[in-house]
Amino acid sequence: MSGVFDPGELSAYQRDGYIFKRGLFSVEETDLLRTAAKSDKAMDAAATALDDGAGNRVRLSLWNHPGDGIYGMVARCLRVVDSVEQLIGNEVYHYHSKMILKDARTGGAWAWHQDYGYWYQNGLLFPDLCSVMIAVDPANRENGCLQLLRGSHHMGRVNHVLSGEQAGADLERVAEAEKRLELVHAEMEAGDAVFFHSNTLHCSGPNNSDNPRWAMVCCYNSAANNPYKESHHPGYTPLSKVDDSRVVEVGLGNAALSAVEFAKIDEDDHSAKLLTETAED
Repeated sequence: MSGVFDPGELSAYQRDGYIFKRGLFSVEETDLLRTAAKSDKAMDAAATALDDGAGNRVRLSLWNHPGDGIYGMVARCLRVVDSVEQLIGNEVYHYHSKMILKDARTGGAWAWHQDYGYWYQNGLLFPDLCSVMIAVDPANRENGCLQLLRGSHHMGRVNHVLSGEQAGADLERVAEAEKRLELVHAEMEAGDAVFFHSNTLHCSGPNNSDNPRWAMVCCYNSAANNPYKESHHPGYTPLSKVDDSRVVEVGLGNAALSAVEFAKIDEDDHSAKLLTETAED
């Protein structure tokens, strides 16, 4: 296991709950990923639009298994998986990936939340998970880039409630955290990535610009954190890593190889519904 992080970066991740890796993917790799995603009719058809509580909607498509297409090569390549294993400290498996389709002038916001706020409901005892957001398009404040609260993962899991059709963290605690912790805007060029802890509070604003802001998010769970019950995301499944060169090789190949089995989020994802039931109880 090698990974891309030096000891100082690993310490920064433990302290801050996130770390950027600029240029993790080359221009050629990112162009191939963008072309595949934006011409993927199955992805477009599978996209679910979630209300952000302010009348705007965020579209996303999600898949549980990485597959053998370019999406899978990105999620399985050594520079990503080995780096996540550096951060978590042991073997990981692919929990799921998703594409955030925040289109120009129409992409809604994401409420403040922790990923573990959702995933806790899925039988995961520990927050030993990491997400890798890869900028498919440039991300900035105008088109609704990711925002993070530095060091918020040290708060532990915060209670979550339903906000529109999204799970949002307890706003009283978020407001207090904002007074004490630095707000970081994850402005990125295409091909940049940010790795963040499952308890790091994050959100994003609406896309009020004329430019799209698509991002691929690959999520990983520690093999030792296998869920104790079944959910709409997989239990431990050994992850077959691939050489970094496979991203370009597969991207230049048959476009049909980009296909994966997209999840039916409306039917299968009960995380938010469980939060509603908990609140009512």
